[in-house]
Order: sequence, then C-alpha cells, then structure tokens
Amino acid sequence: MTTTTQTPPPHDALGPLQDRERVAERLLASSARHSFDPDTELDWDAPPVEGKWYWPPELVSLYGTPLWRRMPEEQRMDLARHEAAALASLGIWFEIILMQLMTRHIYDMPVTSAHVRYALTEIADECRHSKMFARMIEKGGAPAYPVSRLHHNLARVLKTVSTTPGSFACTLLGEEILDHMQRLTFPDERVQPLVRGITRIHVVEEARHVRYAREELRRQMVTCSRWEAELTRLSAGQAARVFSVAFVNPAVYSAVGLDRREAVAQVRASGHRREVMQAGARRLTDFLDETGLLRGAGRRLWRSSGLLP
Repeated sequence: MTTTTQTPPPHDALGPLQDRERVAERLLASSARHSFDPDTELDWDAPPVEGKWYWPPELVSLYGTPLWRRMPEEQRMDLARHEAAALASLGIWFEIILMQLMTRHIYDMPVTSAHVRYALTEIADECRHSKMFARMIEKGGAPAYPVSRLHHNLARVLKTVSTTPGSFACTLLGEEILDHMQRLTFPDERVQPLVRGITRIHVVEEARHVRYAREELRRQMVTCSRWEAELTRLSAGQAARVFSVAFVNPAVYSAVGLDRREAVAQVRASGHRREVMQAGARRLTDFLDETGLLRGAGRRLWRSSGLLP
C-alpha cells in the first residue's frame, strides 16, 4: 500500500497563501456587486455648497502650524480646495503608473484565468477613477498640479526596472495612505457632497485593489529570488521617499497667497502632519514588516521618508 503526501500550500509569516484563482474569483464577484460609474452615480451639475470644505481641515498639510493659526478661515478653505486638486492630480499620476505595471504583470499569463480577468477589471476601475478625479479638479475650479519633472521621470525608471513584488509594494504605497484619508473624508459632513461621493466610490473599489495587491505581494515575496527580494526592499523604500515628498505640491501655497518656503518649512516641522502621514501608512508598514520588506537598507529608506516612526 502506498501513501501519498500532499504538499502543504506555500506560506509566509502571516500564514498559508490562498489560491490565486480563488482570490480572483471572489474579487470578481465583489466587483460585480459593488462597482460604480461616477458619470451617472454622482451629481456633477450640483453647485458647490457654501461653507463646505473640499478636504477635512485636519488633513490639510498646514493644519495646526503657526501659519495655519494666522490664516483667515476663507484662506484655509481655499488651501483645502487646492490641496484636494493636488491630491487628485497625484492620484491620476499614480493610477496611470499602476495601470502600466498591471498590464506588464499579466502580459505572459493565461488570458482566460480569473487572475488576469480581475487585473483587467481593476484596470477598468482605475480608468474610471482617473476620469473621476479629473472631473473633480475641473469642478472645484482649482488647477491640476502635476508632480515635479524629477518625480515624473523617476517614475519612468520605476516602471522599467521594478520587480513584480516591487510593483505591488508600490501599488500599496499609493493606495493605502490615500485610502486612510478618504475613509476619514467620505463620512465628514463638513466636506462638499461631491467630494464625499468621490471618496466613497474610491474607498469601496480600492478595498478590492488592496486585497489583490496584498495577496500577490505575499506570493511574490515567498517565491522570488534573494536578489529580487533585496531589490524590492530598496525600490519600495525609495518609492516611499518620493511619495512622501510628492504628497504635498508646494505650488498650492503660492496659489493661495502664502510664502512657499515658509509653508514648506512649517509642514516639515509639523508634528501633526507627521502623525497624519504615519497613521495613514501604519497598516501598510505593519504588513510590509510581516512580509519581510522592511529590512536593512530598505527599512532605513522608509524611516527617512517619515512614513515609518
């Protein structure tokens, strides 16, 4: 009599990895139940509500600083409007990067697999999100705020040299901090109804994207080579440094009549701002630590970004 032994599923510090196809099938089912068309879901023709913010004041970069305390309420609200436009611009830039990384990820995979079908579903989500953010910028009356030329071109390098696990680590970096802020925004009745509706849609749909990226990052880190894991730690740490700087576009300060250098200096010195960014990154950094990405030089890069206490 012969006995057969089943090979246990691969696992990491968080436990056994789930089957890739089953994860994708669940996410596809969720997408079928909870996907939105922002063009019809939101009332784009409604005028802005007088006295409502475009972003919660506690999430505005200068909140709590000496400069903030000197600013009249009207100027504070105007800064919030410009920062909302800058964050939407950052989101579009990031989602275009993500879509390119996602198509590269599935390029050699079976086109009929659930994993590929969900990736294509997510790309479609991101297309809608980017159009939604662009409409929000236009509706708010503030300009678009592109990232610096340096960061724009650094992203070109990232898209070219990023490892597969590095792509998913960077995906989570861009999604989870904004997701934390948007979860604080959509229930906040002080905020413009249109902005609340936009953040609600984004939170619901991004929850699936985060699940997909987390599961795939765990799988990639278990199966990748040692050099690829180390390169991923370094590239993710460097991406954290870029993202933490790009998160606030200094041009917003000039747009509302503030001294740009003074404003940037006060944001950098702000304990409140540091706590906001670290709170937004906490779930992510805890997860990356457990999956082995926050080690060595990579951890030092994350610390220098200010996102890791």
